[in-house]
Amino acid sequence: MTESSAAYSLAGTDKLAGKPLLLLFMGLFATAVGQAFVFAIMPPLGRSVGLDEVRITAIISTSALVFTLIAPFWGRFSDKVGRKPIIIIGLLGYCIGSLAFAILFAAAGSGWITGTGLFLTALVIRSLQAATMSATNPGCMAYAADHTVAQYRTRTLARLSSANSLGMIMGPVLAGLVAGFGLLAPLVVASFLSGIAAIVVALGLSKGVPPRAPQNQPKRIGYFDARVRMYLISAIGAFTGFAMVQQTLAFRLQDTLGLTGTETAQHAGLAMMASAACSLFMQMLIAQRFSGPPVQLVRWGAGLLASGTIAISALDSWTAILSCMALIGAGLGLLLPAVAAGASLAVGPEEQGGVSGLVSACPAAGFVLGPISGGFLYQQNGPEAAWGAAFILVVVFLSTLRPMRQ
Repeated sequence: MTESSAAYSLAGTDKLAGKPLLLLFMGLFATAVGQAFVFAIMPPLGRSVGLDEVRITAIISTSALVFTLIAPFWGRFSDKVGRKPIIIIGLLGYCIGSLAFAILFAAAGSGWITGTGLFLTALVIRSLQAATMSATNPGCMAYAADHTVAQYRTRTLARLSSANSLGMIMGPVLAGLVAGFGLLAPLVVASFLSGIAAIVVALGLSKGVPPRAPQNQPKRIGYFDARVRMYLISAIGAFTGFAMVQQTLAFRLQDTLGLTGTETAQHAGLAMMASAACSLFMQMLIAQRFSGPPVQLVRWGAGLLASGTIAISALDSWTAILSCMALIGAGLGLLLPAVAAGASLAVGPEEQGGVSGLVSACPAAGFVLGPISGGFLYQQNGPEAAWGAAFILVVVFLSTLRPMRQ
């Protein structure tokens, strides 16, 4: 047994808890809060400087594509240099990118940059931010997998996933409060939070399992690897449908209820908060207590997602939309940690970095086509965006019913 594998074996004889879990939680929480800010304010912020729905959603989609392509690299790279440096790179990238985004839109509000120049600059800044921030999730997930045996894997990764849910709950609340100082204020706060998280992780998190020697690296794992294919494709499909709903929700609320830009950000934030609250509830109540095969949670989560999206497609009142977003959040609360746990358990210790990168890329992969296709369908006919998402999520649910290859 090599020194690296021995260290892994030693580190993986327990469940991750205490200070290391708290520090990973803080890093993921800071990023989730920032993302909640962006999702809540981007539609009204973009419209306020003359960007239309397609350009606004194109910024989100392009950055998601970059995230999808780069996250697996960070996962594999963490096998060579260690998990901690990768986590710090991701947090610092988010910090710098959020501040740059705020400066750009401040300049646009003053008329210094407009039209195509504004759109292309926003695209570049957001894409560079995505390229670096994509390091945080695979680094955190691989660190947790390194220090957790199979018996506790689902529970531990569900706890880490709850950081995203809690961030999506707190983010809209903070965004609604901070937006009173202007739509740019949430971006500045997001930059500050991720910067603080980077410092705390750098000072407090142990190095963990030693990096593995390059000669020990296995054949590169991919999305269509038979061991993890169902988990990864289900997650990509689920987040594609979810992105179509989420990224057109603010447009729908503003146009249906006749809201101002700030009111739209607040209503969209509240809907996202309800979704994240239910996600957190399901992770704590079910996922962290579940001891069966992860594929069962994937199926339950996909079923809830499909049901909530069908309902939100057919209903138009504020109360109905809020309730449906809660149901959709409950589905994600079961599906995401189950995908992470199932994929992690399907591969060996030497592949944890690679599979963590792929799993981390799945939500972003859903946001590649989801927002821009949703924006296009919304421009053609508002309800078509939600019905398109419902179709995708029904297909995802049906695909999870197929027997898994053992």
